[in-house]
Amino acid sequence: MSWEDFYLRRDALDRVVESGELTVPDMFRGPTEVLLALQHRWSLQLKGRIELAELDEDPVEAVGAAWRETAAANPALRQLLDRHANHPALRAVTKDEHRMLATTAGLTDPGDGPAEQATVGAAFVALQRNRPAERHNAVERFLRKLVPSG
Repeated sequence: MSWEDFYLRRDALDRVVESGELTVPDMFRGPTEVLLALQHRWSLQLKGRIELAELDEDPVEAVGAAWRETAAANPALRQLLDRHANHPALRAVTKDEHRMLATTAGLTDPGDGPAEQATVGAAFVALQRNRPAERHNAVERFLRKLVPSG
């Protein structure tokens, strides 16, 4: 792929995200290729934020914050991917992402089965989606101070 092709594809994906509809620009072979390219865009940003996170302090909070920040920075992309989450092309890569999140956050061990990792990761993402901006649970805040993470 030439640089010109790269920029054409990038701009076409930008238009798809801006429209909020799954359309297939000319340079893509079908909706599967578009969805995988959009998922790749999401994954690059998420993994970048995770790599910059302070995982040694509280990995659950750091990975959660990385996911929430990525979602906040890309609401239209996240909505488009969520709307097509049941597309066969996205199911496998979404499970991979969930496994990565669960393992990186320390919620599962690398030795746990892939199905368990994916299930825990999916639950983790569901919690991130529904997490209030500020936690008001005084007991949780108190326990977090008492019990060092790690």
